[in-house]
Amino acid sequence: MTAEMLARRARLMGPNVPTFYEDPVHLVRAEGVWLWDADGRRYLDCYNNVPHVGHCHPKVVEAIARQSATLNTHTRYLHDGVLDYTERLTAKFSHDLRQMIMVCTGSEANDIALRMAQAVTGKTGFIATDNTYHGNTSAVSQLSTRRPPIGGYPDHVRLVPAPDTVRPVGGKLENQPDAFAENVARAIAELDANGHGFAGFMLCPTFANEGFPALSPGFLDPTVEVIRKAGGLILCDEVQPGFGRIGAEWWGHDWLGFAPDVVTLGKPMANGHPVAAVVTRPDVMAAFREAFGYFNTFGGNPVSCAAALATLDVLEDENLIQNARDVGAYALDRLQRIDHPLKAEARGLGLFFGIEFVRPDGTPAGPFTAAVVEGMRQEGILLNRIGRHMNTLKMRPPMPFGRDHVDLAMDTLEAILARTPYDT
Repeated sequence: MTAEMLARRARLMGPNVPTFYEDPVHLVRAEGVWLWDADGRRYLDCYNNVPHVGHCHPKVVEAIARQSATLNTHTRYLHDGVLDYTERLTAKFSHDLRQMIMVCTGSEANDIALRMAQAVTGKTGFIATDNTYHGNTSAVSQLSTRRPPIGGYPDHVRLVPAPDTVRPVGGKLENQPDAFAENVARAIAELDANGHGFAGFMLCPTFANEGFPALSPGFLDPTVEVIRKAGGLILCDEVQPGFGRIGAEWWGHDWLGFAPDVVTLGKPMANGHPVAAVVTRPDVMAAFREAFGYFNTFGGNPVSCAAALATLDVLEDENLIQNARDVGAYALDRLQRIDHPLKAEARGLGLFFGIEFVRPDGTPAGPFTAAVVEGMRQEGILLNRIGRHMNTLKMRPPMPFGRDHVDLAMDTLEAILARTPYDT
């Protein structure tokens, strides 16, 4: 069955279409934090942040069905949904972030954020970290580091070393905030020297794709000072930490302690319905609207807005941000108590946690981590790995994840670690 489906995918979708796991999972049904495959086997979902309030949440499903049966059009016609949602969501932001554009994907949102920075500054140079991902459009893929753009990274982009708490920038943890800022300042100087100028710095406030290093609030303060002095914008990609996943706050930037100029949102926004957005100040929005003619056919349509509103309802009614704080702390405690020779650091923030594995000689244990991921999948626990060397377990479950789910995942992880050879 699996071989036949993979062959069919290759025939219909082309080569190199990625799947998770050596033995890919054929999913047919989901509910809450559980998934079922075509053979009826149940898996605990420790990875997917798209079904933010749980797979197939009945309130979100009902809202989509009800609105689909009533009206679905675009924002060149007037409808209340996009206004109701914008008012309700922007009320959860500070820093005068009170206007919004709704789109369909995080890639689209980040593409707009880049253009907003260009419109405000009149400059074209951008900075990101050297181990990040911000989307698939031509513009944002030039900031992402999964695969270099054809022809190499363009002259208007600079990538600075990503923060890391096992191998810190600057050599020591206490030096890392200043060392990170110095690298950003150097990149700004290079962009100015080559004539592009500095438009903005795009980052995830928890540096999720970089391996979610164990940073502390205030880490970015020296960098913010550098950016403000240079006149650039801070473009904050909240696709992974946003909507309360970190437990401490609704947004990662509030936890880290800085004021972004533009915030982008995506995956968890409507619990699986394709919804994303850009939130910004009125002055930034005005500059963008004057410089670019922009319209998105599906962004802000009534069905998407209904799904997004229902997702907010569930987050609040079921106290899921408090749950992320409490259950996340419990999960991190269990991770920290795991004893293993290759364990370099257990870290996490809310319902985003994992372990980094390093060999005794200091080299990243990527193959070992991959073997652990495969072992967990075989035992019915779905998670994955992340980081520059893919040697950090990545656990990012739906928000209703409970302590009993943590115990099941951690008990299984301890068993897998005990039987996975160190030299894998």
